[in-house]
Amino acid sequence: MELTAYTGQKEYARQIESYQLPDKQILFSGLPATAIKLAEGDPDKYPIFLVDDQQLPVFFILHKNEGVKPYTANDQAMLLRSFSTNFIYQGMGYAKTALKLLDSYVHDHFPEINEIVLAVNAANQPAICLYQACGYQETGDVIKTEYGRLLILSKKL
Repeated sequence: MELTAYTGQKEYARQIESYQLPDKQILFSGLPATAIKLAEGDPDKYPIFLVDDQQLPVFFILHKNEGVKPYTANDQAMLLRSFSTNFIYQGMGYAKTALKLLDSYVHDHFPEINEIVLAVNAANQPAICLYQACGYQETGDVIKTEYGRLLILSKKL
């Protein structure tokens, strides 16, 4: 298994279009096809997939510079956003694997980055537990949104 930047690879088109999330999860992370379209033309957004035997079980966006500013004052931080696991792969450990591979991926591709931050809905206990099990800690900052309170978590690299 490895993390791979999405750069328009045609062999993944069908899997991206068939990627499934329950409605409640779409509300918080969105589908990869939508996130990829939003990232197009933005040099600070990097769509990433966990690839396992040509399958795409996990997707997320890494966002640096302006994208990080609402969450930390650290200009060497990167925001982890739109993190999701395709519904057919949920509960199989893929999300945890992706998060464990993320540190070395960021180190290799973005050596200037020394922190990863993320925002998670306070009501999403399974995600909070996953992030904490992978070394993320609550910063104490909370952002109120129309979808509820977002907790800010951080991991120093």
